[in-house]
Amino acid sequence: MQSKSRTTVYVSVGMLALSLLLGGCDKKKATPPPAGPPEVAVLTVQPQMVTLTTELSGRTAPWQVAEVRPQVAGIIQKRLFTEGAEVKAGQVLFQIDPASYQATLASAQAILARAEANLLPAQLRAGRYQELLESKAISQQDHDDAQAAVKQAEADVAAARAAVENARINVRYTSIAAPISGRIGRSSVTAGALVTANQTAALATIQQLDPIFVDVTRSSSEILQLKRQLAAKTLQTDAAGAARVKLVLEDGTPYPLTGTLKFSEVSVDPGTGSVTLRTLFPNPEQLLLPGMFVRAVLEEGNNAAALLVPQRGVTRSPVGKPMVFVVGAEEKVEARTIKVLRTVGDDWLVEEGLSSGDRVILEGIQRARPGTVVKAVPFGAPAEAPAAPGK
Repeated sequence: MQSKSRTTVYVSVGMLALSLLLGGCDKKKATPPPAGPPEVAVLTVQPQMVTLTTELSGRTAPWQVAEVRPQVAGIIQKRLFTEGAEVKAGQVLFQIDPASYQATLASAQAILARAEANLLPAQLRAGRYQELLESKAISQQDHDDAQAAVKQAEADVAAARAAVENARINVRYTSIAAPISGRIGRSSVTAGALVTANQTAALATIQQLDPIFVDVTRSSSEILQLKRQLAAKTLQTDAAGAARVKLVLEDGTPYPLTGTLKFSEVSVDPGTGSVTLRTLFPNPEQLLLPGMFVRAVLEEGNNAAALLVPQRGVTRSPVGKPMVFVVGAEEKVEARTIKVLRTVGDDWLVEEGLSSGDRVILEGIQRARPGTVVKAVPFGAPAEAPAAPGK
């Protein structure tokens, strides 16, 4: 009996030990393996050639503008142009009834003829009096009166000639001509309209559109920087030394011809602190019309060793300074404060804080705390497939 009880105890202890051993194996098998370092996508910064440009909004303005106004009063007889057409300098645009001015001219010519007729006898009399004075046949006073009569007759002739010229000018002004070449707009009058000399309302407006101005504005501080760049010859210029400018139209298409920077305004607008820059563009096809909104792209120069970082990889420190996270020595994350100059497309142009070969984290920043060991993969590379279970 005692031997049987002892055997039962041994069996129970063995079964208990076996169950503990099996339970321990199950727990060991259920424990997951330790996780590897977090994966981050990085971009290796390398120097590259970058063309720096500045894009400014502006509006087009004509090269020359002339408002056509009458210089004499009268009734419009004819309109001699087509609205919206090209006109040449000197081309007659309107004809005013010249009848009254022609009559005035004829009257002035008649007065001139009478004055010239009175001049001749006065000159002859003065000549005879000169001879008589030498022989003491007349008094000095008679001689002086004869000389004065000649001067008076000459003055009358000069005044009559001026009146004739003035009348002739008024007759010429009855034909209203284009002062400049260009495209003429709509007419504000028709045949039969009464116009007055130098009236406020223009009869029509002529605009010369080739070439054409584009006026843009920049802050006064940017103007100072622009002048320094021009002095240092870091701006892209043409053969004459003028800075080159490109143009983008309202619909986003580039204008095919290149313009030049001509001059800046001589004063700063006190309200906005800006200065107007005037650029000049050829416009042979007259694609650009006055008043159009455009964007002027000023070519500043080329940076042969530019370091660019995508904007998505740049954050702000608690004090507001730009910073990036890089994978440094021993594959540990480092926070770097950088200094940026400007945007170039979707990138920041970095001046300080990064060097060639630095690996900037673009994806996985939320898992990349400073000092953390990470696994760096090239940005844009396909993600690794997860390992199959049991392998």
